[in-house]
Amino acid sequence: MTERHGGQILVDQLKAQGVRRVFSVPGESFLAALDGLYESGIENIVCRHEGGAVMMAEAHAKLTGQPGVAFVTRGPGATNGSSGIHIARQDSTPLILFVGQIDNRHRDREAFQEVNYREFFKPLAKWAAEVDHTERLPEYISRAFHQARSGRPGPVVLALPENMLSAHADVPDIAPVASTPPSVCSEQIDAVLDMLCKARRPLVIAGGSIWSTATAEGLAEFAARFDLPVCATFRRMDRIDNRHPNYAGDLAVGMNPKLAQRLRDADCLLVLGARLGDIATGSYELVDPAAPGKTIIHVYPDPDELGRVFRPDLGLVAPAVDVIAKLAGRDAPAHADWTDWTQAARADYLDWVTPRETPGSVKLEQVIHQLSEHLPENAIITNGAGNYAAFLHRYLRARAFPGHLAPTSGSMGYGFPAAIAAKLEHPDRPVICFAGDGCFQMTLNEMSTAHQYGANVITIVCNNGQYGTIRMHQEKTYPGRVSGTQMFNPDYAAFARAYGGHGERVERTEDFMPAFERAMAAGLPAVIELVLDPDALSPGLTVAKARELAQG
Repeated sequence: MTERHGGQILVDQLKAQGVRRVFSVPGESFLAALDGLYESGIENIVCRHEGGAVMMAEAHAKLTGQPGVAFVTRGPGATNGSSGIHIARQDSTPLILFVGQIDNRHRDREAFQEVNYREFFKPLAKWAAEVDHTERLPEYISRAFHQARSGRPGPVVLALPENMLSAHADVPDIAPVASTPPSVCSEQIDAVLDMLCKARRPLVIAGGSIWSTATAEGLAEFAARFDLPVCATFRRMDRIDNRHPNYAGDLAVGMNPKLAQRLRDADCLLVLGARLGDIATGSYELVDPAAPGKTIIHVYPDPDELGRVFRPDLGLVAPAVDVIAKLAGRDAPAHADWTDWTQAARADYLDWVTPRETPGSVKLEQVIHQLSEHLPENAIITNGAGNYAAFLHRYLRARAFPGHLAPTSGSMGYGFPAAIAAKLEHPDRPVICFAGDGCFQMTLNEMSTAHQYGANVITIVCNNGQYGTIRMHQEKTYPGRVSGTQMFNPDYAAFARAYGGHGERVERTEDFMPAFERAMAAGLPAVIELVLDPDALSPGLTVAKARELAQG
């Protein structure tokens, strides 16, 4: 062995772990790591803001099932990047953030940009640590990859003092995290099916962060063979192709009231990979943790999550992908006839996604419906947060994984960086980002990143001149007193062209599909601005209706 500086040791360890791409904003605190990346074969996507970089790494992890990796500098770089750490935590996404740190000989003097990262990230990350000894880099990095992937996946933060990174050491690399064989035995699957097949009104709930195309296909096969209705949790719509005859919708914010009632009425829930949180259960009112009134079969990879809120009648500590692979290969034992129950669930869903007219010359419900009908089979849709997303979640018929990327944490600004990450990972697939005007303005500077790396995504900006979600709640609570929710917008088409991209402005519904086809053909990062009526707050809710409800 020969001595290497810490940056080279770090990058060699990343290569050993199979890392192909990292996302970063450069800083002088980790120059040695940047030197290690030089000629390493690892692609370094240089971003314009640390929040965007970590969001891209998080989306990359969702797409690949492997930990995303990001590098940011100390102080403001780390605090900017913390938005992506929060997303990874709530979305249960494996991610590793490397943070440049001050010279550790100056610690606790409040040196330039000094932050105690262990304390700062403690409530957000699964594990936050600082590496003080160069020779221990392989150990810390190996542990970071184990922690990010084990149990409930999540983010890990490693702070890297600059003097530690630049120092040299003679130390061997550690082999990558060993693969784990499928952990489900036939007796466990027997137990699941025995309990499930005693139900008269079963409902499958699919979610979680680690999924695959094969898993989506396996879930579809299992649902069809057993004639089961399947719903997805919030922003996990691509766990099964939404066009599948057994798909019943998503347990989301503003969910279909008929699906909510079906959740109440179900006598057995088979929960695959999801945590079954407040959104899926309507703030714990549709399913009461104290008295659920139904059998719960819960499959989750972390034993600490099973029974944390809902007591399962049967809990399996296993990845959903393993259980679904086993279920897909089983024949259905004798059970009650679920045909009417499942067909009614599907009929309710199809009625729910039939567009209901909203005000304005551009009707977002029609735009999404048209796009959903004409999307290529391999398209990927991304979005951030805002009331525009309520239209998207209701009317989009997502393709199977990886068909949809969105933050369950409700983070604005996510959709555009996620779309860039998706296009880099799948350059042959069309990638379309939906963003509100407020959402897009949080990360639109990553248009420079998109152009630099040839990530030719199409961004559909839903411009209603306001923070629509907050305006909706404002009208419900303080009707007519509009405060702090109005917004000035740039010319988004001109913005796209300024970055060398393709830009169009759409002011009539019938002009959208031609504009979309031109954007697809442009071969450039593209923006289509939809000029929406600010009166259309959400599907089925106008300003006047909100005020009427507020006044009783």
